[in-house]
Amino acid sequence: MSAIYRRALSAALPLLALGLASAAHAQGSPPAPVRTTLFQNVRIFDGKGSSLSAPSHVLVKGNLIDRISATPITEPGATVISGNGRTLMPGLIDVHWHAMLIRVTPAQAFGDVGYNNLAAGDEATDTLMRGFTTVRDVGGPAFGLKQAIDEGIVRGPRIYPSGAMITVTSGHGDFRQLTDLPRTIGGMLTRMELIGGALVADSPDEVRVRVREQLMQGASQVKLTAGGGVSSPFSPIDVSTFTEPELRAAVEAAENWGTYVAAHAFTPAAIQRSIAAGVKCIEHGTLMDEATAKLIAEKGIWLSAQPLPDALRTGFPEGSVQRAKAEEVWPGIARSYELAKKYKIKTAWGTDVLFSRALAQQQGAILASLTRWYTPAEALAMATGTNAELLALSGRRNPYPGKLGVVEQGALADLLLVDGNPLENINLIADPARNFKVIMKDGKVYKNEN
Repeated sequence: MSAIYRRALSAALPLLALGLASAAHAQGSPPAPVRTTLFQNVRIFDGKGSSLSAPSHVLVKGNLIDRISATPITEPGATVISGNGRTLMPGLIDVHWHAMLIRVTPAQAFGDVGYNNLAAGDEATDTLMRGFTTVRDVGGPAFGLKQAIDEGIVRGPRIYPSGAMITVTSGHGDFRQLTDLPRTIGGMLTRMELIGGALVADSPDEVRVRVREQLMQGASQVKLTAGGGVSSPFSPIDVSTFTEPELRAAVEAAENWGTYVAAHAFTPAAIQRSIAAGVKCIEHGTLMDEATAKLIAEKGIWLSAQPLPDALRTGFPEGSVQRAKAEEVWPGIARSYELAKKYKIKTAWGTDVLFSRALAQQQGAILASLTRWYTPAEALAMATGTNAELLALSGRRNPYPGKLGVVEQGALADLLLVDGNPLENINLIADPARNFKVIMKDGKVYKNEN
């Protein structure tokens, strides 16, 4: 044994002994008490049905719903929340969210990363305090934000991240300028790509690389833009972007990881090509026709639809390319919901708010606007139990294994105590500051004004 090795070992042994002693002490310590909360006298909307339960009592142990009973529950040491006949319901879920793109302007989105993360963290807290305990992020560098929330550094919702949205040259999500052209294949990445906002892929091989990179970082599903979009500068609504082999490469890569591809697509051509390639979820689908709606239903494809508020359309400057494209898309919103209902398509709900804190604050009101086509119970079930079914499509890539979106024994304890009956007055969810008396996520109370 060399003298250098002996000295190193001699220095390390005291530290090793200290670590072992600490571990032994920790093993001998009593386990931390399990956090327990008891909701008394509540009427439950379970995330699936069309009515409230009779007066009930719900016991939460740790992060799970332990027991639901029509008779009083006695649990020594539990924190008691008196429902006084109020409504207990699942936390809300938004499955088309862009956590990194709410508080910033389009120019800032690819600017200072430190500022953007701080702004997104503050917005995440606001999102949770609006009663949204889970979001599916469908484009943006949200991996770090998710980690900070999961570790308790920032208060915010559960995030199912897609990572960078993947697009083609000139496609929706390509926010480069003409001065960035021509693209050098295999050359330097642009700022947009470096920070993980969007990635350009122009062949099946490039698509595979970009999809696998998102999965490597922890994507629970992958997002591609199969057709034109409103907010991008060089992406007409009518175009189809990825070829079928390119889309199929993404699907194969995602399925190898046990998860799925969601495709942004407005038009029949973009939707049908995505389905032929094996995509499991269509985002938007606003301009679909009757034949496409039938195809979606027959194939069991998910439709992630959004009742986009008119303020989002008018937020684009008059005379801009984006405003003109918005005028093209908005008339199809009502028609797409009518077709979804007619053919009983598996329909999820989201908002797709971009670049507007004011609109994000209307998240609950946007959900309430679904009553143009659905009953309040149907709308709330869509934003809880149904949305949770879509989240479960990520299989073993699910970052939060367990049952979300429902109030039932064994489900994850994401719960709202609402002052009133949202099945009778869905507009209660549009004013969460006043009407959500308790907000719980993962068994932890983040708001208690009971």
